[in-house]
Amino acid sequence: MKEHQVQLRVRYSETDQMGVVYHGSYVPYFEIGRVEWLRNKGISYKELEASGIALPIVSMTINYKKPARYDDLLTVITTFKRQSSVKIEFDCEIRNEDDELLTTAHFILVFVDVNLGKPIAPPDHILELFVND
Repeated sequence: MKEHQVQLRVRYSETDQMGVVYHGSYVPYFEIGRVEWLRNKGISYKELEASGIALPIVSMTINYKKPARYDDLLTVITTFKRQSSVKIEFDCEIRNEDDELLTTAHFILVFVDVNLGKPIAPPDHILELFVND
């Protein structure tokens, strides 16, 4: 399954005085999507880090189309795009309850050895998940 969806509701603290979601609030929404994509594939990010591997973002592009607002129910759609060497890429989008496209994003993350602080190839059991997708 290349795509995974998760829903979340906009909290008041994520908005400005007009009830519009602050642009910086979208990054955690997309993080929830990526973490849940991994979890759906049987990968716990917590366990990945405990094994000494982190997945920091090295590049992100976000395009804002329409605003999300306080109390909106949002669907975060995370799609695996590709994995190469030490990198993994995702395309993401956020839609509202009317299925309107609000925001799109592209993320590149790198597998990093926590102890060395250097990029590493993902473990075989994780590589298999990408090959079978």
